[in-house]
Amino acid sequence: MSANEFSEAFSDNGFWDKVKGYAKIAGEGVLEPALKMYYAALDSDTPTWAKATIIGALGYFISPIDAIPDLVPVVGYSDDLSVLVAALATTAAHIKDEHVKKAKETLAQWFS
Repeated sequence: MSANEFSEAFSDNGFWDKVKGYAKIAGEGVLEPALKMYYAALDSDTPTWAKATIIGALGYFISPIDAIPDLVPVVGYSDDLSVLVAALATTAAHIKDEHVKKAKETLAQWFS
């Protein structure tokens, strides 16, 4: 799939279904950057190019087609994490403290 196809694969429902369904398996290390970027993508202050980068990365995360299948123990989410970290590094200037706070609050609810 191309980056554009991953962007097209992104949806709010698909994101939340994936995150909730795999929260314990994927772990906080994968979910925290995904949630930070998700909240940044919802922010009207985030530039369009950054939203496109974020949505492409989140589309890859929720897509059933990846380089390493998510069901492979331990390494299954390593490709997802790599894509998320690269997108996070690219868009970091647009990740606000409020996005980080919301991501941490969401994780605390799930992992407490």
